[in-house]
Amino acid sequence: MMKIAEIGDIIEFREGLKGIVEKVNENSVIVDLTYMSNYRDLDLESRTVVNHKNYRIINAV
Repeated sequence: MMKIAEIGDIIEFREGLKGIVEKVNENSVIVDLTYMSNYRDLDLESRTVVNHKNYRIINAV
């Protein structure tokens, strides 16, 4: 069984993007992308939704 991220965990998803989990939903997490040092260069929204199947936990709280 896959481990589901918790609030405060750092996750990696979609080709190396990283972020901090802000909210855990039933099927997904909401991630703050401003954690990445190159966030401003990537022209992304500050938050995104990632399905539990599509990330791996880098640093658990």
